[in-house]
Amino acid sequence: MSTLNLKDGTEIFYKDQGAGPVLMFHHGWPLSSDDWDAQVIFFLQRGYRVIAHDRRGHGRSSQNIYNHTIEQYASDAAELVEFLDLRDVIHIGHSTGGGEVIRYVNKYANGRAKKAVLISAVPPVMVKSENNPDGVPMEVFDNIREQTLNNRNQFYIDLTFPFYGYNREGANVKEGVQKNWWRQGMMGGIVAHYDGIKAFSETDFTEDLKLVDIPVLLLHGEDDQIVPIENSAIKSAKLLKNGTLITYPGFPHGMPTTEHETINRDLLKFIES
Repeated sequence: MSTLNLKDGTEIFYKDQGAGPVLMFHHGWPLSSDDWDAQVIFFLQRGYRVIAHDRRGHGRSSQNIYNHTIEQYASDAAELVEFLDLRDVIHIGHSTGGGEVIRYVNKYANGRAKKAVLISAVPPVMVKSENNPDGVPMEVFDNIREQTLNNRNQFYIDLTFPFYGYNREGANVKEGVQKNWWRQGMMGGIVAHYDGIKAFSETDFTEDLKLVDIPVLLLHGEDDQIVPIENSAIKSAKLLKNGTLITYPGFPHGMPTTEHETINRDLLKFIES
């Protein structure tokens, strides 16, 4: 078990496996680095060094109750990169992790990042406002807060249905996938998860996207019920200087798990290009 004590005393759990070109994976809310299992083994078998960490307050990292912001998450990632002295890294983020990646690349990479991938990611900004009139209403996030605070055990089961598209007609529902999502969620701290809702829904990544000049791949399911594509990847692709967008008809938010063969293939193509 590998851990790093950050400058503020928070203990971060991370996996560092394999040898070769470096890939670093950033997970979504409220999960852990285990959510990348289908990608980790795929790239280890192809000669890559794979890094994946549990965000502060999540998974096996210490349940710190402070500083659950995208800014802090990106700073934490930078500490880990510098501790391991990683260079020419390709950063891959899912959902909230995609926001962490684009903020890290823009503000903290210091030339260490080679490429970035945003999968089902939250940028530019999720919540509806005067500047983002087609965003997700605040009431949706208030409900997530209420359910996380008062009904977390059941909510983390219920959320797997839209997350993986298991509420669609004809869906191949896999109870093991649902239980694994629940397991990861319940490993984390409730304060981190509660505060993280504001971080992933209200952080505006518009300027980060505009300023990043390394190649960025965006992958997004057209049936994403958690992070609607029209308010996320479609807009982000237009803001990036060097962005490539691939969309998938019918794919859900959790497509790195349910559609891992397709996602891994497109990741590999981008990484090797």
